[in-house]
Order: sequence, then C-alpha cells, then structure tokens
Amino acid sequence: MRLLDLSFPEGPRNLALDEALLESADATGRAGDGEVLRLWKFDSPTVVVGRGSKVADEVNREFCERVSIPILRRCSGGTSVTVGPGCLLYSLVLSTDLRPQLKDLDQVHQFVMQTIREAIGGLLGRVQFQGTCDLTWQNRKFSGNSLRVARRHVLYHGTLLYDFPIDLVQNTLRVPPRQPDYRGGRTHDQFVINLPLGERQLRNALGSAFGVQATLQQWPEDRVEQLVASRYGNPGWNFRH
Repeated sequence: MRLLDLSFPEGPRNLALDEALLESADATGRAGDGEVLRLWKFDSPTVVVGRGSKVADEVNREFCERVSIPILRRCSGGTSVTVGPGCLLYSLVLSTDLRPQLKDLDQVHQFVMQTIREAIGGLLGRVQFQGTCDLTWQNRKFSGNSLRVARRHVLYHGTLLYDFPIDLVQNTLRVPPRQPDYRGGRTHDQFVINLPLGERQLRNALGSAFGVQATLQQWPEDRVEQLVASRYGNPGWNFRH
C-alpha cells in the first residue's frame, strides 16, 4: 500500500480526489497496485453530506450560510459530518481482488474499523468499534466513516477528531435521522469527543497499521478537475437532495 499525504485548500478538490483515486485504482491491472492510504485535512470548517443525504434534514443550512461554512456532498453514503482544522481525514482504497473477503460489506467495516481501533487503542486503550462504522472513546464518538464500492475496489474514508471545536458540530448539524442505539439520544456536544492525541501520532499510527511501504508519486490530476466541474464544485450536485 502506498501513502498519499495531500490536501487542497479547496474543499471540492479534496472530495473529488477520493473518487478519482477509486476510479484510477479500478483501471489498474495487477491486484493491489491501486491500494492507497490518503491522509488529508480541510483548511476551514466545512459540512460534508452523504451521497444520499437530504440537506434540509441533516444540516442547519441557515447557520452555515450566516457564518459562511460551505456545504459539500461526497460520493459515499452515511450521514453528514462537520470537518475542518483539528480533524484528520483518512481515505483508503482497498482491492477486492487482493482481499476477496472485502466483497462482503460487513467484512469491510470489520477490517478497517478493527485495524484503526487497534492502532489508536495501542496509544490510548479503551477504544471501541460501535454502531455500523463508528469508533468511540469513553463511549463518545471520535470517528465517523463511510464507503463506496466500485468494480474491483472499495473506497473507505472517515474522520478522526483530535482538536476540533465540538460546538461547531452542534451548531451546523441537526439531530441525525438515523442514530445507532449506543448514542442513547445524546446531543452532538454530549456524543462527540476529541482524542487526547496529536495529529502526528494519528498519522503515524494509521501508516503503520495499514502497512504503508511507499509514497504515491502520481495522482489523477485531470480527473480531479473534471469531477470538480461536474460534481463537487457544482451546487446542483451539492444540493441535489
């Protein structure tokens, strides 16, 4: 697996790159050649809704517009998240040719969540995998995750909170329409937590856990620009639901 440590100042490009990496991996020949761990960040607060999310149901759009927080849509499922400085994002492109067990979506969640749980638990202890794809510490969520399946690869990406203003989550997101049982009806500010770890610790833990062996030197620049124009920078995509 290769590492891509790349963030853009523009939110739409950040989201477009994940989809472009998935497409590029599916176009490769030998199994495993397209596997990538990308580590990245948003420069400023941003709300990212799931592919099928309804903005009106999940986002406090009035607040976001008042304080100029953009609302963007990703290519994967799940509910809305608020990201920005103090939140490390990771994106994994995994080969189902190399790892045939990952053709089962439950196995994808198990593989990625348990790998990250063990890596961070080695630093903190008491990290749990709860719900469909949440990671928690002290029974509070610090990582939300989602996936998208292509023909021969899976994109699995998510968040790791370590120094994020939790009140921003409370102000930008509505109570989600779907909640895991362990949430117990808690509000965002009672449910979400920052890890007492630094960004470098998290980056090193993920790189080691997924066996990064090299750096990805080239990425699909042209396809990123095409996806920004057709989707991620287009209000018709971001507010389609």
